[in-house]
Amino acid sequence: MSPKVIKVEPLPNYQLRLTFNNGEIRRFDVTPYLEKGIFTELQSIEYFQQVKLCFGSIQWPHEQDFSRDTLYLTSQLEDTTAESIAPCPTL
Repeated sequence: MSPKVIKVEPLPNYQLRLTFNNGEIRRFDVTPYLEKGIFTELQSIEYFQQVKLCFGSIQWPHEQDFSRDTLYLTSQLEDTTAESIAPCPTL
C-alpha cells in the first residue's frame, strides 16, 4: 500500500504538491483528469484550490478524490527532505 498524504498544496496549472508520510514530496498533475466525469468541476481554479486531506488521501468538497496509490504512483518526486512520519504502533 502507498504512503499516506499528510499535506497537500494546490499549485498553478492544476498541479498538487503532496507530502507523504514516508518523507517524500511529490508533484501530481491533475490535467489528464479534467475532462473526465466528476473531475470536470476541478476546471474551476477556485474550486480546485479547495482540495483538503481526507483519510490519508485528498478530496474536494463535492467528494472528487484520488486514491493514495494513484497519487503516489503517478506523481513525480520533487524532494525527500520532508521528515518521515511513522505510523503509530498498534498495542
